[in-house]
Amino acid sequence: MPSTQLKLLIEAIAPLFAGEAEVFSTYWTSPIRTKETDRLWLMRQARKEVWDTPLGDQRGLYLGPAEDLIADFPRIDIEIPREQILERMEGLYEEFSHYCAYADAYDAVRAKGEPRLSPTRLKDVPDWSENMAIRDRRAEIRRQHGAVGERACYFTEGGYCTLFSEGMKLAGNGGADELIAKAASLVYEDEFGHMCKGIVGLDREDMPDADWELMTDLSVELAGMRIDMRNAQFSFPLPAERIAAIRGGDIDPIVFDFDKAAA
Repeated sequence: MPSTQLKLLIEAIAPLFAGEAEVFSTYWTSPIRTKETDRLWLMRQARKEVWDTPLGDQRGLYLGPAEDLIADFPRIDIEIPREQILERMEGLYEEFSHYCAYADAYDAVRAKGEPRLSPTRLKDVPDWSENMAIRDRRAEIRRQHGAVGERACYFTEGGYCTLFSEGMKLAGNGGADELIAKAASLVYEDEFGHMCKGIVGLDREDMPDADWELMTDLSVELAGMRIDMRNAQFSFPLPAERIAAIRGGDIDPIVFDFDKAAA
């Protein structure tokens, strides 16, 4: 059974995860949605899949771990167990497959004459201010609060996979929706189980109550910033008034599946 502290953390964060989900569900049927806005959010998501990290490593999700693996090669089975290296390599494959899924969706709807996406091209795509804000805040939280801050960064990364669960609902619509649903399904299958285990694993950290309280405060802050980041990524389907209402609790929270997490 989850601890009281973990239940309180989930209770605090679940409405904000639901708010992030509402950004997507609203966008899919919004009159603001066009081929251009689809290309914008897909390009931004592909960029995030390569260059954004939970802790603000500017080398990104693919290049950074690849460089670390090369650097650690002489230490395999001396200081680092081979099983740990294998797990990291599997994670690297998964992360790059997520980039491929969203890049494929983008390339299928890209403008006529436009080149295909590439990590190098995405590196030069201007970041959006709300994404830079949460990236910089994560790095600051880690510097200021150490292990507790790091846990808050990891805990809020992915927003309970709501982009992927909501994207999967587009299956059967045909066209661009089908490609988005396919990408979302691939990433969801990889990420949801890992995310659940990571959340439940917080109970093994044996944190004092003060650390739980700090982690909860930091997680709520980051999850609120995620709503702003996603709303901007998707061309602002939610007005500021609705986001304020979500932050005020005017939303049904995400129901966390503790049974699936413990499985």
